[in-house]
Amino acid sequence: MRPIRLPEPPSPKMGTPEIFEGGVYGVVRRAVVIGNGFLGSENQSIGLVRALGLADKHVVYRVTRPRGGLNEWLHWLPVSVHKKLDCVIRKMCILLIYRGQKVGSLPTENGGSAGLKCVLEADVQEIVTMARQTYEKDGPILVVACGRDTISIASSIRRLASENVFVVQIQHPRLHLNRFDLVITPKHDYYPLTPEAQKQVPQFLRRWITPREPPDRHVVLTIGALHQIDATALRNAASAWRDEFAALPKPLLVVNIGGPTSNCRYGVDLAKQLTTYLLSVLVSCGSIRICFSSRTPEKVSNFITKELGGNPKVYIWDGQEPNPHMGHLAWADAFVVTADSVSMISEVCSTGKPVYLMGAERCKWKLCDFHKSLKERGMVRPFTGLENISESWSYPPLNETAEAASRVHEALAERGWRLRA
Repeated sequence: MRPIRLPEPPSPKMGTPEIFEGGVYGVVRRAVVIGNGFLGSENQSIGLVRALGLADKHVVYRVTRPRGGLNEWLHWLPVSVHKKLDCVIRKMCILLIYRGQKVGSLPTENGGSAGLKCVLEADVQEIVTMARQTYEKDGPILVVACGRDTISIASSIRRLASENVFVVQIQHPRLHLNRFDLVITPKHDYYPLTPEAQKQVPQFLRRWITPREPPDRHVVLTIGALHQIDATALRNAASAWRDEFAALPKPLLVVNIGGPTSNCRYGVDLAKQLTTYLLSVLVSCGSIRICFSSRTPEKVSNFITKELGGNPKVYIWDGQEPNPHMGHLAWADAFVVTADSVSMISEVCSTGKPVYLMGAERCKWKLCDFHKSLKERGMVRPFTGLENISESWSYPPLNETAEAASRVHEALAERGWRLRA
């Protein structure tokens, strides 16, 4: 299945023809996003593309893994090996079940037998061919990828079409950074190199912990995750959601609940603690709005809904469209966020409003380093249930997507390229 191109942007304003400005060969006018099917990762790539002015000139491809059943235990494998193994397993199952019977060919679309919807599958050769064949007419392509499963695709595109593409990898690829033109990654990805982290790792395991070397000149360090939230997006959201939020009693406290991860484990015990704290601060709130993520365990969401769903000051989003997330960012007076998600925390910190972390003491490894960086900058405080939500505080908004975009401009200029104005 070929990717669907987004609508062309309006024609540029009249000015000096590109032929007198270095020609089309040095002007980046389009982008390819390599995603992994996870919202948090793809938001980072699309956020960078938007910040670079290519919101209407990009196409999204995806690298997806088979899911369901045994596949949930195979995510540690490289994605290419995982797909081949899944295909072999499915063929063996069909041979065992339908032994002696004539069976039609297996579906070749990735994830077709695992309950996945049709996806735009990233194909290295297709993207490389497009980059080469359209270079003279349309110039080079900016390739932006994010997530572990996209590393091999993005690096292969650069290896095969290095003269036609500029490849940006978001999140640390662990090894061989020279496979990319630019790497954008949070500072806490280098936590394993710190003396504190080294003390936590047995000597015989240290050689297996990555990264092994400090960042070089083509690594851009951020505090948190990139995203699509900026001042313009917040103004637009404030206008779009005015009818629903303007009349709500103030202050409005928005609670975003993620889900446990390997570095931040919790369950109903955290839900009980959070519920107790929210009931304690309810007196200083005009209203509370609660959102669960797709990762929130059902036991957690059920407990919170049971305990708080009947309170007239509390609204719990039911997961149905439209998603009020942007309205929450624009209209909230303060946030409570579970400490497990770098993306979720980074987005709320882009507002400059009070952010309280719930469950940070349950987190470990590099997540602790991330929380520490935010606390040092006055962006977050622990949620204790003793807060007066009507007492506000602020800090410079975390606007790292714009800063990362500036570094992309600089890196392109070093190569003699530029983004179309």
